[in-house]
Amino acid sequence: MSANVNLWTEAEHAEAYLAHRKLLPRRARGYEALVELLPARVTRVLDLGCGDGEVFARVLEVHPDAEVVAVDFSAEMLRRVRLRSGDDTRVAIVEHDLGTALPDGWGTFDLAVSAFAIHHLSDPRKQRLFGEVRDRLRPGGGFLNLEHVSSPTPELHAAFLDAIGVAADDDDPSNQLAPVETQLRWLRDLGFEQVDCHWKWRELALLGGIRPA
Repeated sequence: MSANVNLWTEAEHAEAYLAHRKLLPRRARGYEALVELLPARVTRVLDLGCGDGEVFARVLEVHPDAEVVAVDFSAEMLRRVRLRSGDDTRVAIVEHDLGTALPDGWGTFDLAVSAFAIHHLSDPRKQRLFGEVRDRLRPGGGFLNLEHVSSPTPELHAAFLDAIGVAADDDDPSNQLAPVETQLRWLRDLGFEQVDCHWKWRELALLGGIRPA
């Protein structure tokens, strides 16, 4: 992230985001689409930019025996995810900024998920992160990224903001949005298979791919 626009170190920004999230019913449909695409077998999950734990909680509802490594760098989000997880031994919470390379030592995963986090990174960092995710997936493992993507035109972006009730002046300056087609190409170039945009509403999209078996 660019230091001069990164608001996610501020607790107030995280709190405002979580409050506004409740007003976005389309977002819930994206989560539902992600759950529909979960693999039949999941033992270890990597949640990148886990926020308050919304995504991995849904995964654990379907795969209650799975273990999760939940990663975030926002102090407020980390506080909230710890409250959500309590003493749940299935969940390991790790403080890490996705703007830097994923460290070694986390092991391999059947599934990597992310929701509305990676779009805060620069495009070159997004691509490197996708490669790091691939390297941490077991053969046949899947990557599902529910993401905020860019609109093709300024007019469509303005229409999206209007649809979610955000004034143009309040648009998050941390956002560094990339088109769906570009991100799908990055995944394919990195060797992911079954790459697709599985669901989309305006600037909300579910992108995914599988590491070849």
